Amino acid sequence: MDYQPRGLTFERFNVGDVFVCQARTVTEADTVNFAGVSGDYNPLHTDEEFGKTTPFGSRIAHGVLGLAIATGQANQLGVFEGTTIALMQQIVKYTGAVKFGDTIHLELRVAEKKETSKTDRGVVTFDTTVLNQHGKPVIEGQWTLMMKRGD
Repeated sequence: MDYQPRGLTFERFNVGDVFVCQARTVTEADTVNFAGVSGDYNPLHTDEEFGKTTPFGSRIAHGVLGLAIATGQANQLGVFEGTTIALMQQIVKYTGAVKFGDTIHLELRVAEKKETSKTDRGVVTFDTTVLNQHGKPVIEGQWTLMMKRGD
């Protein structure tokens, strides 16, 4: 049996549609592992005594780690699985800190759809918000994806 994508095609997204992802708690281990993978050992993320001297009062997770988790949450929704051609752009604004133990989730809202000159694809732009357990946005932005069209 051939692989059958479960993702949505361009036509199945409607402006105003909202997709809410499952939440995930960000741990110290996540941050340590991300520092190792990225090479970003900024003391803001890795030195608790330094973190205590910052406005946050402790270490915080890397902003890009929160974004990486959000992209994983979007993938876990299944709406992009096998139907995404390309992630064309991400506009990212960090609006709050993610501390160890915070639980974050991504919300995607279809903001715009554009036809392309090629009939097998279209472009969908999503307004994105990553919220913590208090409902406070910590990352906001837009993602623009090229999506397959249905058969």
